[in-house]
Amino acid sequence: QVQLVESGGGLVQAGGSLRLSCAASGRTFSMYAMGWFRQAPGKEREFVGAINRSGGSTSYADSVKGRFTISRDNAKNTVRLQMNSLKPEDTAVYYCAARELSYSDYPGSYDYWGQGTQVTVSS
Repeated sequence: QVQLVESGGGLVQAGGSLRLSCAASGRTFSMYAMGWFRQAPGKEREFVGAINRSGGSTSYADSVKGRFTISRDNAKNTVRLQMNSLKPEDTAVYYCAARELSYSDYPGSYDYWGQGTQVTVSS
């Protein structure tokens, strides 16, 4: 079992930045690839980005590529999502998720989820 807790959400103006963190506890954090997803009201949960177990490989949705950066610190059991140049369409609840072995852009393939943190970008 892995427990995930996100933090760092909030209200920011368009063009601003936020950094989300996801703290993991339970089984060995380095066993898990980590993903970030988001869900806006009335929309399906969508892939934002992911990072492999070592932190040496990342993948991003086209909508956030060049603006968002994922990193992890296995010693601190933490994964972060740095969000720059935020847009109103980035407004959503952001979730971190964990799955063993390799990362994926499919939310149904992740085994563990955090409770989510709200990000609101005003225009």
